[in-house]
Amino acid sequence: MQKIIILDTTLRDGEQAPGNSMLAYEKTEMALQLEKLGVDVIEAGFAAASPDDAESVKQIAAIIKNATVCSLSRCKKEDIDIAYEALKGAVKSRLHLFLATSPLHMQYKLELTEQEVLDKIDTSVRYARSLFSEVQFSCEDATRSNRDFLLKAIEVAIGAGAQIIGIPDTVGYSFPEEIKELFQLVSERFPGVVFSAHCHNDLGLAVANTLAAIEGGAKQIDCTVNGIGERAGNTALEEVVLALHTRKDHYDVENGIVLKQISPTSQMLTALTGTKIAANKPIVGKNVFLHESGIHQHGILQHRSTYEILDPSELGIVQNNIVLGKHSGKHALYEYLSSMDIRVSDEELNDLFERFKLLADKKKIVTHKDIMYLISHGHNVKIARLYSLESYSIITVKGSSAVATLKLKTGDEIKIGEGSGDGPLDAAFKTINRIIGKDFMLLDWSSSAITEGEDALGAATLRLEYKGKKVTGRGVSTDTVEASILAYVNACNKILQ
Repeated sequence: MQKIIILDTTLRDGEQAPGNSMLAYEKTEMALQLEKLGVDVIEAGFAAASPDDAESVKQIAAIIKNATVCSLSRCKKEDIDIAYEALKGAVKSRLHLFLATSPLHMQYKLELTEQEVLDKIDTSVRYARSLFSEVQFSCEDATRSNRDFLLKAIEVAIGAGAQIIGIPDTVGYSFPEEIKELFQLVSERFPGVVFSAHCHNDLGLAVANTLAAIEGGAKQIDCTVNGIGERAGNTALEEVVLALHTRKDHYDVENGIVLKQISPTSQMLTALTGTKIAANKPIVGKNVFLHESGIHQHGILQHRSTYEILDPSELGIVQNNIVLGKHSGKHALYEYLSSMDIRVSDEELNDLFERFKLLADKKKIVTHKDIMYLISHGHNVKIARLYSLESYSIITVKGSSAVATLKLKTGDEIKIGEGSGDGPLDAAFKTINRIIGKDFMLLDWSSSAITEGEDALGAATLRLEYKGKKVTGRGVSTDTVEASILAYVNACNKILQ
């Protein structure tokens, strides 16, 4: 069977979309999870975009051992040099060059002639190959490019040494039949070259177009977890992988994705970015394996395949008969994780057990969803806790302002503050600002129950801005107000560190 290379661009194309930005340590956490997921190439960022991007690419290159680490780069010598410095510590590295080839982009964005574009491709790819053993060149806006010129650009890039050629549907313009025909053409014209599909979802066709590209001969696909990305997003990794898995009879291809890591990876990304997943989102939405219709319920009880073509246990969405509570020890937690086929290091187990015990003190039974949420939110404890919540009290009276009193610990000092607001959260957030002495601005806030029952675990997610810097904060508690305060303090710590 032909193996399809999976290039994940969650940390580059996905992360650069509004609301999805991550700090460097959050990107490294996500990169490690992508390695567990089994992606072949991790596009870690755009090193030349900023010093922060270069540093995060460098950090990811230093810790990833199995996947290839890649950086995007414009066809500029200075960009290529910055990417080389960021990637030189990687076990396996790749440079991903791009340049637009459509008349629209060449005229209005690049202001270059066709010959100038071809010369730039040739010079940049040759220079990149002098530094990197693996180079990918992508023709930005390929699907709106003149066909003859696109073929010339591909020929020049291959001649200069590019081994992988990207054919992006940059604005999600094409239909599946067009994509398939285009990939058949380039695959026949340039045999032995790896052609990559990079599809956007502006018309809701990213997954369909990616699958059509594979039918046409694509040997690599670019995708993101949960389909995040600019505008309407990119090809959703989990959707295209499960389509290939479920319909092996049709596609006859394989890939290296570990299916049981799909759900944990999706949850971790949600935790890092705060971007919600629609309930009906294919594969990872919460409604995918729920059935309310009586006819559907009857069918499922008789045989699951009547209304389910996917096995939730294959995706890491499983239940377990082991009951965990405040009296459970570390060994019981380890056995529970092992039964779920979840592998953790001793350090990760110790950290998880500490947070598990704190939660178990508040709940009678810690459920599977609780455990999965604790795993996916493990990154929160790695934030430098300049401030932590000691205690709080809020008094609210209908028709009047709420009054909050908070105690925050910073180092060995306890700081106490009091403030009022239009409601309990407004009062609490203003009090935190007063204690810390910064005018943080709340941009967005949401909360939701992530488990069931009267003692359900609730998650609060919010975004703060301070002097142009925007961060996402998260908090988890059985008390929504406490979860929100924890999320606010979490965001403050991110800004301050």
